[in-house]
Amino acid sequence: RSAEERIAHLMCELLLRLRAVGRTAGDGYALPITQEDLADTTGVTSVHVNRTLGSLKQRGLIELSGRQLRILDLAGLEALAEFKPNYLHLGGRDAA
Repeated sequence: RSAEERIAHLMCELLLRLRAVGRTAGDGYALPITQEDLADTTGVTSVHVNRTLGSLKQRGLIELSGRQLRILDLAGLEALAEFKPNYLHLGGRDAA
């Protein structure tokens, strides 16, 4: 996966996992990690994370404000990431 696809996938997965435990607000959630943390998690440089986040914002897929992430176009983000949630085995808990 490209850096953009990796970061998009992580954002989609976090949304579903946090929904399952009631820690989302609509299609948004707290993202209290740094760009360096995102870089370590996705295997890219922090400079590339910065560029990728800018690209995702510019495409209208996400909005970052402080430590809050809001997914503006979930279907678009999932399509970019080729995200398939069935591997998470949440058993319907993602619908919360």
